[in-house]
Amino acid sequence: AGWDAMRAAMAADDIRLMGYINCFLVDIEGRTQHTRNLYREAAEQDFLVRGHDGEILLIPNTDFSAAMIDLSNPEARMWTKEVIKEQLIGVGLSGWMADFGEALPWDARLADGDPRMWHNRYPVAWAQVNREAIEEAGLGEEAVFFSRSGYTQSPRYSTLFWLGDQLVTWDAHDGIKTAVTGLLSSGLSGYVFNHSDIGGYTTVTNPLGDYHRSKELLLRWMELNAFTTIFRTHEGNDPEKNVQFYTDDETLAHFARFAKVYAAWAFYRKELVDEASATGLPVVRHPFIHYPDDPTTWDLNYEEFLVGDQMLVAPVLDPDRDSVRAYLPAGEWEHLWRGEIYGDTSAGQWVDVPAPMGEPGVFLKAGSAVGEQFKANLRDAGLMD
Repeated sequence: AGWDAMRAAMAADDIRLMGYINCFLVDIEGRTQHTRNLYREAAEQDFLVRGHDGEILLIPNTDFSAAMIDLSNPEARMWTKEVIKEQLIGVGLSGWMADFGEALPWDARLADGDPRMWHNRYPVAWAQVNREAIEEAGLGEEAVFFSRSGYTQSPRYSTLFWLGDQLVTWDAHDGIKTAVTGLLSSGLSGYVFNHSDIGGYTTVTNPLGDYHRSKELLLRWMELNAFTTIFRTHEGNDPEKNVQFYTDDETLAHFARFAKVYAAWAFYRKELVDEASATGLPVVRHPFIHYPDDPTTWDLNYEEFLVGDQMLVAPVLDPDRDSVRAYLPAGEWEHLWRGEIYGDTSAGQWVDVPAPMGEPGVFLKAGSAVGEQFKANLRDAGLMD
């Protein structure tokens, strides 16, 4: 009754609900109240990956172990689709995170095939099962799911991707900077619709070093993700140790501001999504895609990115900064927040611009229809004079 009431209240405001599923199963008998024990169902029908000893293979996963559905078995795939249709679509969800898929061991025993070959095929099959469940339920384009792992055919089936579990840090090894690196490199590999958790995910509390999300990191990550395909927060694996978007008035106001920024370029995002579907060009692009003859663009890493070919974003990716340095390829570029025109029609140039909290480095092709519409939408939202 509580779920149905919440769903109805959300639907009244035209809000859809998303959920979660992964390809692991755990035996919950005796642990909690339940109407179905999916582990027992799958085990009884021999739908779980086994080891060479013939026993169900329990794979370590963080602080527990779990069995994987054997997607090499066509009957197991059909059963999994029915679970999705009943327990996700059937309760009114319009989408979900289709988590994991990358953990199949090479020493597994499958119903059909070599596990060494299936290791990379598995995330594709996992995405395919989710896509087929949506299509068989008749939802077409009315449902969406996002994946974390993939292989060469994954973009054919997954509707969205996200970049996994970054640390809640500023670093270039597994923090906010890698969110940009991942967007750019995955975009070049056919993953045209991608995003990261706002604020990162992995929180660590350890005598040797703590990694807890700061307010500044969270706010800057909001600014970054407002210019990607999806604008989605995550509490992280230890929510109480992290600053959240709902922590105080400042975090709520910043989240609201950049949710409106994200909404203000929805018209262009839809155009880029259509272009990506038709051509394979990602929504978020490395500058060398459009400026291959400019050697400086080839040296750029995580410092900036293009959104389509009409916007250039240089996010603030370091603490205690109120300015950014951006490279502007040849042409005239308008600073979004200040209206100043930079650039040279014959060559690219580096510029240093103010970037106080709430104003990351964003540049528009000067005089472009996209830029003018974006600014008009921001004015209508009360974000610009």
